[in-house]
Amino acid sequence: MINIVLFGKPGAGKGTQAEFLKEKYNLVHLSTGDIFRFNMKNGTELGNLAKSYIDKGDLVPDEVTTNMLIDAVNANPEAKGFLFDGYPRTISQAEALDAFLTSKGTENTATIALEADDNILVARLLERGKTSGRVDDQDEDKIRNRYQEYNEKTAPLMDYYKKQGKFHAVDGIGEISEITERLSSVIDNL
Repeated sequence: MINIVLFGKPGAGKGTQAEFLKEKYNLVHLSTGDIFRFNMKNGTELGNLAKSYIDKGDLVPDEVTTNMLIDAVNANPEAKGFLFDGYPRTISQAEALDAFLTSKGTENTATIALEADDNILVARLLERGKTSGRVDDQDEDKIRNRYQEYNEKTAPLMDYYKKQGKFHAVDGIGEISEITERLSSVIDNL
């Protein structure tokens, strides 16, 4: 079983690349953003709670996110592997994911980060916000707040996964196909 954590700031292209990687490697794509949006669209209690954080540009608390992800993994018992997109975002989430995967007899195979300049990513998100309907993609201050949250809470995961020998950085700027090739090269050499 191959389990990949796809890592990067909002707008780095995780969702776009996940579509290609899930097909190529026969993985179940678990996007916390998609899970949250489903719950918010359906007005669930958890969805309303997640929305209150997201609308402020804040990250959803670890416990809520982790439990949603565990449910999503458990809903796919025949999976050959998972592509985690947007999770983990903190050390405590990474530890929870490691413990959960160990309890299932598997592990995180690799963490791959899509890296890109903040100004390029802000422009991407503002453009996406014109059609996505996402409030958090339509306001530059909220976007930059998300990056500050990322730098404070998520960036430390690089060291966490480097210590495990599982961290790989990939340039996230260029044509979509070029970025897919870079990601595939990392995965093929695991």
